Amino acid sequence: MLLAHRIRIAPTLEQRAYFARAAGTARRVWNWVLAEWQRQAALCLRPNALALKKQFNAIKYAHPDWLDERGQPWLRTIHRDAHAQPFAHLAKAWSRYFAQRRAGEKAHPPRFKTKGRCRDAFYLANDRFRLEGAAAVLPKVGRVALREALRWPGRILGASVSREAGHWFLSVQVDVPDAVARRRRTGDAIVGVDLGVNRAATLSTGETIAAPRPLKAALRRLRIRGRRLSRKIEAAKTRAGIAGNIPKGTRLPASKNRTKGAQALARLQARIARVRRDFTHKLTTRLCRENRAVVIEDLNVRGMLANARLARAIADVGFYEIRRQLQYKADRYGTTIVLADRWYPSSKLCSGCGERNGILSLGERAWHCAACGVHHDRDVNAAVNLERLATAALEAGQALPVASPAATPGTAAGQLPAGGGKVTPVRHEHGRQDGSGQEENAAHFRARSR
Repeated sequence: MLLAHRIRIAPTLEQRAYFARAAGTARRVWNWVLAEWQRQAALCLRPNALALKKQFNAIKYAHPDWLDERGQPWLRTIHRDAHAQPFAHLAKAWSRYFAQRRAGEKAHPPRFKTKGRCRDAFYLANDRFRLEGAAAVLPKVGRVALREALRWPGRILGASVSREAGHWFLSVQVDVPDAVARRRRTGDAIVGVDLGVNRAATLSTGETIAAPRPLKAALRRLRIRGRRLSRKIEAAKTRAGIAGNIPKGTRLPASKNRTKGAQALARLQARIARVRRDFTHKLTTRLCRENRAVVIEDLNVRGMLANARLARAIADVGFYEIRRQLQYKADRYGTTIVLADRWYPSSKLCSGCGERNGILSLGERAWHCAACGVHHDRDVNAAVNLERLATAALEAGQALPVASPAATPGTAAGQLPAGGGKVTPVRHEHGRQDGSGQEENAAHFRARSR
């Protein structure tokens, strides 16, 4: 099983300077390859990563663009992995772009990277570094202290060094033996999980888990620091005699105050991401560890983010990240992830008698069933219905469905054959589980998401 461990490192000032140069080298090589790729494509040629790499190797030590002020090839001071891997990354980016186009999905071609506006990172091959307890020996810089040792034994496949808000991290990919990677579950229940904004998750057991909402908590400080940095940039533009947008290729002189303001803003943004990441990992690990099946809805997150009033709150919780982590952690714990159809009316069905409340609006957080008179909390009722959706399929003798990108859209929980294929819908087989009445809008929302 492939696992990755992201470890914060404590480099010296000289090592920090090298990491910054290596990340800048990877960014510059990416831009060169992308520009050459586009130039050849405009000439109706068929560019490929291997040919472009050979072309770059022929000029990287002799072309004036790759020589320093003394006429020496500065690429010799950077390990070759930093300027060799961007070719493979760009080829993968183009392959993904064309695959999305062929599938009719919304796709964006690879873009040029700008200093300060892209992720600073570079790659290390597995035979170019080694780990020695709480330290790593990296090429060109030697021994670097780690905040913790590598968690898992196994064969190291590669690593990358990246920067986040002034801190450097080493991400190591390891092929861990299954006997070590697997984790034992502490329970065998089936739980339905209804995701929300105020309550990040409502379980079918009645438990509610509040969302930390780190962006909302830090939004005032984020705005203050953003305005401070903006004023410093405007002052620098005034001193440079620039009115309006900064011309392409122009770099403003960076004052110490502006640098400190940018670092303070980056640290706050990184803290928001860490709080959200910590909550998501703890929630998804608990759900997979305590249950043999977890049922969630196949939410159209992209369509939900199109709502300007709810986009920030939804992004602050991280619906898709919760689903992504559940899917990869389920493999470690032997848990089954069930994706209920996005049009399944989990909130509108009475969990007591199965009656459907067709007039329930989004603003109603509680309602009474007209048939049996039971009072429902909207989120708890939805979680109970999600749990029964999977339980009914199990009692009917069907295998619990496995979450898969190949699942057929427009179906509820179903059985997925081992080799992939069509999902068997079950919502019409177990009780009153008719549609939400919004299936006719599915094509409209899919068209908008593209």
